[in-house]
Amino acid sequence: MTVFAPGASVQLPFTRVANRRTTSLSGIPHLSIDAFRDAISGAVLNGWRIVALFGMPEDSASLSLVAVLADDKRGQLHLARSLVAERYAAVAAVCAQAERFEREIAEQCGVFPEGHPRLTPLRRHPADHRPAAWPNARGDDAYPFADFDSDEVHEVAVGPVHAGIIEPGHFRFRAHGEDVLALEIVLGYQHRGVETLLETRDLRGAVLVAESIAGDTVIAHASAYCGAIEALGRCHKSARAQSIRGVALELERIANHVGDLGAIAADVAYQPAAAFCGRLRGDCLNMLMMISGSRYGRGLIRTGGTTFDISGDMARDLIARVTRLEHELPAVVELMFGSPSVQSRLDGVGVVTPAQCITHGFVGPTARACDVARDVRHDHPYGVFRYAQIPVATTWSGDVYARALIRWLEVQRSLEFIREQLGSLPAGASRLACGPFAPSEIVVAMEEGWRGEVVHVAVTDERGQIRRHKVVDPSFRNWTALALAMPGNQISDFPLCNKSFNLSYAGHDL
Repeated sequence: MTVFAPGASVQLPFTRVANRRTTSLSGIPHLSIDAFRDAISGAVLNGWRIVALFGMPEDSASLSLVAVLADDKRGQLHLARSLVAERYAAVAAVCAQAERFEREIAEQCGVFPEGHPRLTPLRRHPADHRPAAWPNARGDDAYPFADFDSDEVHEVAVGPVHAGIIEPGHFRFRAHGEDVLALEIVLGYQHRGVETLLETRDLRGAVLVAESIAGDTVIAHASAYCGAIEALGRCHKSARAQSIRGVALELERIANHVGDLGAIAADVAYQPAAAFCGRLRGDCLNMLMMISGSRYGRGLIRTGGTTFDISGDMARDLIARVTRLEHELPAVVELMFGSPSVQSRLDGVGVVTPAQCITHGFVGPTARACDVARDVRHDHPYGVFRYAQIPVATTWSGDVYARALIRWLEVQRSLEFIREQLGSLPAGASRLACGPFAPSEIVVAMEEGWRGEVVHVAVTDERGQIRRHKVVDPSFRNWTALALAMPGNQISDFPLCNKSFNLSYAGHDL
């Protein structure tokens, strides 16, 4: 194995592309698995990160591993692939960012990554649906939790059935008294076959599936899906459509961030902010409904642009609503952050360090709260964000307070962006036609959703039909951050810590 020094200048065998730009499959190098592992680990040591790593069947006996890596400093994406059989040397053995991706590949494609640090199921499966070569394959569907050989350590199990209407997920705490020593998270209780549906349905049906990947991230997933399809179909959207999409994306961000601020306030029993933010979240959702007819933006984003336009009267009404939000939000949020009792509950709880973020490839507010300035709108700009950039907000402490503060900073900048866009919407059509797909091409479409980076990778076959569609929701990467944040805290801190990430079960359980 080749060893790379961090920051060293190395020649890496990747094909360079850009966000939402196609390239030919034949131009992506086929590396041996050893060269593939070396290239990925060397790239990550030099500051790149894994955006996607997935399997793509070639025939009944072989599988292509396809890697997409991002060089955020240069705004570039890089592709490589390797042909493997039933067993191969695990990339995760030399690069921690590949750990969850390879667990998914093993489940989806039935191959075994030898040397993987801990090949536990990424999504819950009965034992008879797991690859037979897995070391933890058993005659039942028990999850192989880590063992703690101690009479003083006890376990606390939460879920998978929860109160209210949230989706299933299991949390297993190991604790000494009230102090958490470790947290294991078991997800994947719901299997919807999202990627297969995206590969087999026509465009009208597939976009409905994309909107449903995570119900609170409709705009981001629909935009990433349509971005991939538009690139394959050589569709150039109008400036007006790009601006409307940007407005909708930021409204989605504001609605969820404001809702999270209220939920964090509720978890520390600060009811004034909880009630007020809950109402203002509703105002944001009502603005999305004004634009699209749906409070979550369903039906707005379609290939070629948007299905609905924003008239002059509607734009003026929206600007008035945004201005009202800009005046109403600061009073309650600043009162919340200025309260010593609130600060004492948020400060120092659930810390994620910059080193952990870089090692595991966390994204979105989770990364920006520990001073890792990672944002697709800035690093890999697309659409309206090529011309109207939103400054990246970061904090440094990586705790619940930092994740709450990041939300407030992003809300303020998104409100300003929306007001500017609505005040000067470009002329033009809101939707244009999309052409047929070119054969044997691949495209990576990235979108900065409110939780972080949403990725859709689409591959066409020799007939120009969708052959593979890979989805990476930000929660896929960031659930590990919650598991790392809990040790050293008390069990009673878990609801607050969990809410500060507010990750999606549905986005993970594809």
